[in-house]
Amino acid sequence: MRKSAPLARMLAVVCATIVSTAAAPVTSPLAAQSAAAYNPLAVAGTSARAPLDLDVIDTKRKRTIPIRVYRPDSRQPAPVLLFSHGLGGARTNNAYLGEHWSARGYVVVYLQHPGSDESVWQNARPMQRMAAMRRAANTQNFLLRVQDVPAVLDALTAWHGQPGHPLSGVIDMSRVGMSGHSFGAVTTQAVAGQALPNNRTPYLDARIDAAVIMSPSVPKNVPAQVAFGGVQMPWLLMTGTEDGSPIGNTTVDDRLAVYPALPTGNKFELVLHNAEHSAFGDRALPGERQGARNPNHHRAILALSTAFWDAYVRQDAAALAWIRSSAPSSVLEPMDRWQRK
Repeated sequence: MRKSAPLARMLAVVCATIVSTAAAPVTSPLAAQSAAAYNPLAVAGTSARAPLDLDVIDTKRKRTIPIRVYRPDSRQPAPVLLFSHGLGGARTNNAYLGEHWSARGYVVVYLQHPGSDESVWQNARPMQRMAAMRRAANTQNFLLRVQDVPAVLDALTAWHGQPGHPLSGVIDMSRVGMSGHSFGAVTTQAVAGQALPNNRTPYLDARIDAAVIMSPSVPKNVPAQVAFGGVQMPWLLMTGTEDGSPIGNTTVDDRLAVYPALPTGNKFELVLHNAEHSAFGDRALPGERQGARNPNHHRAILALSTAFWDAYVRQDAAALAWIRSSAPSSVLEPMDRWQRK
């Protein structure tokens, strides 16, 4: 995998100072000091830059991919994080992630996937919207989505070197993270190492260093061990104890089956207590409970995802010490579950 030597050196330094078992806390003074000083929720006190809306034109497929870009308040080249929305979503969704990650020094790019975006339900009558959503959750849209990712990465690379472009000189394409929720999680899994039968990974993009996968799932036609047993890059899975979905009849057990199938080595799972499918988004979804949302869910999501990005995309040793120690418990509630291997 790309950049494996620097990452291996960083892991060797950090792992020399911490115990690597899943439940063990940081034990050495050096590692404890490093983890204690690190705070994934801290941001600079500067005002946020307005999001930048652009279109990626994929001439080979004659397809336009709208994107929204959140930029840090700096002109220095910054690591890139991509986000893929769920079925019926848009580039405007999940803004809380882009706002925080960009404040932490990342260029955050939200993809909008035509054919499985908000256009699926916007023009449908209310009673027909769920049927329209189910029709859009198809193989054709999956293939369009996984091809959108390299198209956007290609465009970002070109824009970085294009004088006068708003993204000229501000993107570090040697450090890339991929994330997504629901159908965006399916998209992320595919480009981040999920395998087809015979261990084929036709959609893997080697430019991606790490993945945050919100509401993961096992593909219907591939056993979990086959799909995930060969994943090489770091993965952080996030789900909830109520994270089911009527689209595809996905259950909580389907979400939880991914982590055990992953190989040991820089794999993490967060299970938020009482979190429904919408916990990772901006609002409740039709059919979910309409009670008050738990504000600590977003706090935990931001803290753990940021530490993960810092550790495995930015290769920050303090972040790695933090996420592999007992420190994550400080942002979780007693019934939340956190594990790593």
